[in-house]
Amino acid sequence: MPWLRTGGLGFRSFFTSIKHFSINYKGAKPQRRAKKIMTSQQINDLSYKVIACAMEVHKTMGPGLLESVYEHCLFEELKSQGINARCQVYVPLFYKGKELEASYAIDILVEDEIVLELKAVTDLHPVYEAQVISYLKLSEKRLGFILNFHVPRMKEGIRRFVNGL
Repeated sequence: MPWLRTGGLGFRSFFTSIKHFSINYKGAKPQRRAKKIMTSQQINDLSYKVIACAMEVHKTMGPGLLESVYEHCLFEELKSQGINARCQVYVPLFYKGKELEASYAIDILVEDEIVLELKAVTDLHPVYEAQVISYLKLSEKRLGFILNFHVPRMKEGIRRFVNGL
């Protein structure tokens, strides 16, 4: 089909390459859309909503399940509250300017601003904290949380991390 030809790009990469552009119909070249930047107050307000969603999931499901179960439940709770979120968001890894085949996966990325690392463990190891700090730096996000669902009360399982907020 001639209308599906993408000039050498694969069908998927063609749409991936154009999705970040908006077209100016006055004859100008396409320009990148300006990323909507949230203020610190907006991010903090959003973080309260995210924590409320996590508490609702914990109240409904209780402790003792697998991390993947909590991930699905929290994603659904965020969606039901009208909050945009993506699961298993891959962050590329660069070494000396070269992109490596390895990458990190953020459990849930909320509104393209808040990194959520979900856990269902009895003890939070310092490696988990280093993991979230690394995700924040690599993805250039300003706020992240470890949400450990294997606790009697959810507020005991929340750790907040800030990267220049």
